[in-house]
Amino acid sequence: MTDWIRSGLVSSAVAFGSALIAAPVILAWLKKTNTRQTISAHVPEHAEKQGTPTMGGLIVLIGLIAGMVIGWHPENAFTLGLVLWYAAIGYVDDFLVPRLFPGKRGLGWMQKLILEVVPFAFLWIMSPNTPFWVIGLTAFVVLFFANAYNFTDGMDGLAGGVGLVLSLTLAILVAVQGPYERAVPYGPLAMVLAASILPFLFYNAPPAKVFMGDVGSLPIGAALGMVFLQTTLFGPRGAVYWPAALWAAPMLVVLLAELVPVPLQIASAKLRKGKRLFSFKTPVHHGFQAAGWPESRVVWMFILVQIASSFLTIGIFVWQVWKW
Repeated sequence: MTDWIRSGLVSSAVAFGSALIAAPVILAWLKKTNTRQTISAHVPEHAEKQGTPTMGGLIVLIGLIAGMVIGWHPENAFTLGLVLWYAAIGYVDDFLVPRLFPGKRGLGWMQKLILEVVPFAFLWIMSPNTPFWVIGLTAFVVLFFANAYNFTDGMDGLAGGVGLVLSLTLAILVAVQGPYERAVPYGPLAMVLAASILPFLFYNAPPAKVFMGDVGSLPIGAALGMVFLQTTLFGPRGAVYWPAALWAAPMLVVLLAELVPVPLQIASAKLRKGKRLFSFKTPVHHGFQAAGWPESRVVWMFILVQIASSFLTIGIFVWQVWKW
């Protein structure tokens, strides 16, 4: 058995066990502190979810951090720091702001974006020999994953299901490409992510007993973004292979559909005096539900699309490796 797979299995077992043990404790704490979902007036179809505990992403975080520590590799240092920082942003958004400023649901989008960029400014200062465009590309991909994955939270099983498929896909991509240097820290990390999501998914399955919250979706998305970079664009010794971005594009279809229409819709409403660019609601999963689709049908459609697009990406990588 390849060393990184063996390491990943051990780390994943620790991650799964840690998340499983932590889950009931976290759920009890969320109920005790009355940390509950506040449903926007713009999403009346989710009114029945009002009051459901949120910040369930802490379950995933405990498993993820435990798995990363057990399978520690120095190259994971920045990723761990990124996870902790984005979790802190989510904690401020989910827990502190609603309590300190009654009536506010969380941080504004500009405040979040500025805070999300901070680690990359720090990375630029601490890594003067790294080309600025590499840091910029890393920041762009991580911010895309973090915010797109954040939008998937809110429907029973959607965030957990999509996150599980993405994590497993990235682990398979590392295995397909062989034991390159990047596989050592990032193959096991993808496996740890998948294992950490499973206990949360049990409680998030319909009817959801807890939602992920920004405290979970932002750091999980950031970790997915870092693994994606290292398993596609960034090769051994920092080499960049641009065609891999095209090979990997199919697996991003769900995240693109969730994220891209949102700023376009907002910009259109602001610049065109309230006129919306799209006739459907954004994020897209709300649009399908507003059109009359049952929530379970929307969730399964998104997960199945993610599975199909992931298989397409894996197939392309297998084909390319076979050509080599």
